[in-house]
Amino acid sequence: MGTVPQPLIGVTADTSAAAPHRVHQADEKYLTSVITGTNGTPVIIPSLTMPGADVLSYIDGLLVTGSYSNIEPWRYGASSAGDDCRDAQRDESLLSLIPEAIRQGVPVLAICRGLQEMNVAYGGTLHQRLHEVGSFMEHREDKTAPLDVRYGLGHAIAIEPGGILSAIAGTNAQMVNTVHGQGIDRLGSGLQVEARAPDGLIEAISVTDSIQFALGVQWHPEYRLTENPFSILIYQAFAKACRLRQQQRLQR
Repeated sequence: MGTVPQPLIGVTADTSAAAPHRVHQADEKYLTSVITGTNGTPVIIPSLTMPGADVLSYIDGLLVTGSYSNIEPWRYGASSAGDDCRDAQRDESLLSLIPEAIRQGVPVLAICRGLQEMNVAYGGTLHQRLHEVGSFMEHREDKTAPLDVRYGLGHAIAIEPGGILSAIAGTNAQMVNTVHGQGIDRLGSGLQVEARAPDGLIEAISVTDSIQFALGVQWHPEYRLTENPFSILIYQAFAKACRLRQQQRLQR
């Protein structure tokens, strides 16, 4: 019997206009988190409309990365509240790719912008500037601080009982980092809340009718993954679902 290959994990790409050509890229921390957290092989999926559903039949999981860019507000029926960084090409690709992956039973772990994309893809809306909404605490990082401080544990989350995250964590509270300026306003249709911050902000969501693992988190478990037991548990649950998907794919 031959050796079972490592699961193939699609990693979503940001785009930027690096002269003279547009670049599709993914941060190394996401790629290495796939290797160390799932024992899988990361494959960057460009933010093009071309891959679409076709690429999903070849992968065993989808890691939707965070990003410095934000979703264009018109995507969720809002007008722009500022001149923040945008990535229209990523929006066009992932707002259709995420629900299609979930429909096809590809396990999905969505991080930070990825959680926001999952919410918008299912008809939800976002707060564009959490720090200007009086009910919320400061969720942005200090960009002048060292990375280990910026991505250090920032606040607790209250984990909803009976959900995916509760089963993963085995507790009703955990500490997470906080590196974002936007967040969920109205929850998308068919999604459920998995965790909240102390100020009530939704910090984790799942897809209620998904046939496979489909979890979105607002924090960054990929950062120094192996040093955080909670992050390891999240990736292990994702990895288990990816291996099951691989078995099903190879048996076709």
